[in-house]
Amino acid sequence: MANVTALKTSGRAADEQQLRIDLAAVFRMAARLGWHEAVANHFSLAVSADGKKFLMNPKRRHFSKIKASELLLLDTEDKGTMNRPNAPDASAWCIHGHLHARVPQARCILHVHPPYTTAIACLADPEIKPIDQNTARFYNRVAIDLAYGGIADHDAEGERLADAFGNHSRMMMGNHGVVVLADTVAEAFHDLYYLERACQTLILAYSTGQKLNIMPHKVAEHTAQGWLGYKDSAFAHFAEMKAILDEEEPSYAE
Repeated sequence: MANVTALKTSGRAADEQQLRIDLAAVFRMAARLGWHEAVANHFSLAVSADGKKFLMNPKRRHFSKIKASELLLLDTEDKGTMNRPNAPDASAWCIHGHLHARVPQARCILHVHPPYTTAIACLADPEIKPIDQNTARFYNRVAIDLAYGGIADHDAEGERLADAFGNHSRMMMGNHGVVVLADTVAEAFHDLYYLERACQTLILAYSTGQKLNIMPHKVAEHTAQGWLGYKDSAFAHFAEMKAILDEEEPSYAE
């Protein structure tokens, strides 16, 4: 089993090779869980103290095949990035580059279009209603962006998204998908896992056509606060998932 203590090491201190292995692992996990979008969507992870140097998946590589050694090492201050033969996808550079440059909590960034979360993001009201423990986890704790204007492939849109985050660590991107930020890969993966589970429950509840039994504010807030006592479960969850990969898909760490 992967070392849980090692997984708790912040990106500010862990060595780059371990960060590469952890980020590669989450691509494989996302593929297994059906979060990927063919050869689109991107994950990134800061490797410098200021967050401006970061790892990200190469352009048009399927999540299920990504290896640690293949991850691009990018610098938000490098103006020549998009002129290189191995330049990243323009939308990835726009979103991840601006977030790593401007949003302090953006150490690990997971941006995907998972089916249930994206379905909720496409509603006129994409708020995650607190109807059970998983949905209440996100009560009043998700930024909502309803200003979608097309594919995010230019600086102005990257800057707008960075500003829209505020001090949040998750964003429902209206008409688009979701972005989750965290200090480590383990925490980002765990948060995204529960976000997609929460949206699955919400979609199923909506599909009954019956009125939602939404928790009162006091109960929802108390439940959301209660989740803070289970933060260590993120590292255990990620370690267990890596152990499965080590047995079945060890090539992710190459």
